Amino acid sequence: MEFVMTADAAALNYGSISALLSALHARKISASELLAHTIARIEALDGKINAVIVRDFDRAKDAARAADAALGRGERQPLLGIPVTLKEPFNVAGLPTTWGFPHFRDFKPEEDALVVSRLKAAGAIIIGKTNIPIGLRDFQSYNDIHGTTNNPWDLGRSPGGSSGGSGAALAAGFGPLSIGSDIGGSIRVPSHFCGVFGHKPSLGLVPLRGYSLPPAPPVPGQVDLAVVGPMARTASDLALSLDVIAGPDETRDGIGYRLALPAPRHDQLKNFRILVIDTHPLMPTGDALRSAISRLAQRLERSGARVARASTSLPDLSESARLYMKLLNAARSPRLSPAALAEAQGLAAALAPDDRSLQAERARGWGMTHREWLATDATRLQLQQKWHQLFRDVDAVIYPTAAVPAFPHDQSEPFDARQLDIDGKLYNYSDACFIWADPASTCGLPATAVPIERTTTGLPIGVQIIGPYLEDRTTIALAGLIEREFGGFVPPPSLPAM
Repeated sequence: MEFVMTADAAALNYGSISALLSALHARKISASELLAHTIARIEALDGKINAVIVRDFDRAKDAARAADAALGRGERQPLLGIPVTLKEPFNVAGLPTTWGFPHFRDFKPEEDALVVSRLKAAGAIIIGKTNIPIGLRDFQSYNDIHGTTNNPWDLGRSPGGSSGGSGAALAAGFGPLSIGSDIGGSIRVPSHFCGVFGHKPSLGLVPLRGYSLPPAPPVPGQVDLAVVGPMARTASDLALSLDVIAGPDETRDGIGYRLALPAPRHDQLKNFRILVIDTHPLMPTGDALRSAISRLAQRLERSGARVARASTSLPDLSESARLYMKLLNAARSPRLSPAALAEAQGLAAALAPDDRSLQAERARGWGMTHREWLATDATRLQLQQKWHQLFRDVDAVIYPTAAVPAFPHDQSEPFDARQLDIDGKLYNYSDACFIWADPASTCGLPATAVPIERTTTGLPIGVQIIGPYLEDRTTIALAGLIEREFGGFVPPPSLPAM
């Protein structure tokens, strides 16, 4: 217990994976002791936060004892002895997978998701699952099975969604790594709201087998727009964990392909060419976000980076957002019941042809025919090429993750009637939240969320760094340089060290 007894509690609560591994390798702490500390913190603090809603502590203790034995033999693995949480939809054999739907309450898969198998093979100790909104559809995290997850920075506010439980768990010190998913900002928004790091990988980089709506069997395949990726408290932990979970599914593409991501474009800030975008033509960014992004841009310039505030090569963000809203609901449409699908198709048919609002495009997406989807996808291919051309001129784009910091809980129904307050003016909730997920989601680009500041009231502010397709190491590297130069994660002040 030397490490526990002599080190600052922050080293256990908020240490990076590499720092914890160093302590484990030096035998300053055992995996069992680290796990016991993490469990004790969850049991003491999670009652008010409600982040880790499915707990697997008994099997985790067995895994920790096995990790200690392996460490004693001198074995070294990327995550050996490290406690890890997972977003609820990931299948873990013997644990419930519900996606927040009460009618799946009793569904328990018989095998782990491929990502979970890779984590375990790397020595990770799975301690439990984190909370989500029902059907992963919200920027808050609540459902009738597990209740509401609160933001550790302010319990009256959302931790984000749909990986909100993961963001809250990291901010609260419940382990150094959590695995989330993202189709509409679901890694990036919780990272921004909770002041942590998150990485939305390039589309297809991390396999999805075992991440599917119950009771679907765990088959290899790809879902349009959707990715799974790591959330952590340092950029280096994102890089380490991405190396563990990325790569083609061994039972399909992995038969013939191997992953070989390019190195980061640069290793110093002064060599980066960065395009900074702080607003959107269809949606304002709140003053707190714009001001923070402006200060970040100034700091980057002082560090020698070449910073631009506009580019003639930037694709049309309005048209991209409309395309994304249509594709997003098309990707989610298989979850609709026949009656709901018929209703959605009727609503779309009643739209005026010249109605190009984001709400209208979402309505059209629900009931798209395959022919319509193919035409929409062809438009996306043209858009992807435009982003490819932009990244000849710049290395990365810094872009808002959301219009505002973490907002107060709002569980009002109907969902489509909700509004979001941006500097005193109300906007359609779905428009104001989903719009920032484009363009990285639409074009399958990597995007790394990094905390940069806090508001005058203490709430975290983050941005997303968007990069070229499959150049994930570049966006993570830039996040790490920003972290090193300008700060990074800090613990919520209201949480005890214990």
